[in-house]
Amino acid sequence: MKYSKLTERIASEGAAAWDIHYRALEKAAAGENVIVLSVGDPDLDTPAPIRDAAITGLSAGQTHYTDCQGEADLRSVIAAWETSRRANNVSAQQIVVQAGAQCGLYSLAQCLLEADDEVIVFEPMYITYEAVFTSVGAKLTKLNLDPENDWALPVEQLQRSINSRTRAIVLNTPNNPTGAMLNATEWQAVLELAHRHDLWVIVDEVYSELTYDQAHLDLADSLVDERVVTINSLSKSHAMTGWRVGWITASESLAAHLTNLALCMLYGLPKFVQSAAIEAFVNHPNYVSEARSIYLRRRNAAVSVLRDNGVPLSFVPSAGMFLMLDVRGTGLSATEFAEQLLDRYGVSVLVGDAFGEPARGHIRISFCLNEARIREAMSRIAQFWNELSL
Repeated sequence: MKYSKLTERIASEGAAAWDIHYRALEKAAAGENVIVLSVGDPDLDTPAPIRDAAITGLSAGQTHYTDCQGEADLRSVIAAWETSRRANNVSAQQIVVQAGAQCGLYSLAQCLLEADDEVIVFEPMYITYEAVFTSVGAKLTKLNLDPENDWALPVEQLQRSINSRTRAIVLNTPNNPTGAMLNATEWQAVLELAHRHDLWVIVDEVYSELTYDQAHLDLADSLVDERVVTINSLSKSHAMTGWRVGWITASESLAAHLTNLALCMLYGLPKFVQSAAIEAFVNHPNYVSEARSIYLRRRNAAVSVLRDNGVPLSFVPSAGMFLMLDVRGTGLSATEFAEQLLDRYGVSVLVGDAFGEPARGHIRISFCLNEARIREAMSRIAQFWNELSL
């Protein structure tokens, strides 16, 4: 039987990056003492009041069709939160609720891009980006973030890369996998180029609440211009990865198009899930503050153990739940390092190569286990590192 060309475009090579994670899970299921740091799924429980809100809604019969844009009460609380971050008014009509940020990114690709449009992305980038944008036939212009320069945005290279076919610039800040953040100077440079060349700016902000050493970028004037579109989610900040609650903040005209797409693709998130999401926003500051504190302690523990045991670490992530470790000095490729680390020391990490060329020779370490397990994993990594250095 013949399949569409789409099936080829979405068959990203990055999918193979998860093989080591699945192998680690098999080892753990077989009873081996494996510490799994290869996935960005928080070990924290979704806060009890959020779970209770879903149970109450389910018991009340919230099991029918919902507004394809998202229920008005949920969009209102999201809009109020977005307004508080931006210092300008965001209306409920500018919010489109999606089944997670991943669904939001895919929906934007469908509504903003045509075949042969060019989209500027920065590597390292999240593994699914390539499949999402090529699914509509768009072409990626990949620019490298430099690990030797703290993964800073290459503004001059960005300027040179824009041409008549360029349609959008995609930003992921804080970045997965590096934990680097866009600064104010870089943000303004992107906005100026977008204005000059009439480009969309798509900002993936999934880790915006898990920041440690600096504030998330200032979006104060972003929605004055319709070209800036943001994607966010409750997955990481509220330990709600499986709930699939994300949203897009856009102009009302784009929101209308996204709603039409949802009508023929998603047809609305379950009402009891949206009730849980409302509770997440009602007590948002408390939930986020607790999560941020937990991940900061874990980050600091990981950095401390590695450095105390002689493992060189040039960049400490400013946000997020990952740490990128450069293993090129060991004489092994990232794949070789990760495979041997799992088989000999029982720690699973993700190979950085899957995130793009600049991450080649790096491994991504997750902070998604408790501090004691993080410390034990870092000790094992340091032991392996020092063994290779002998």
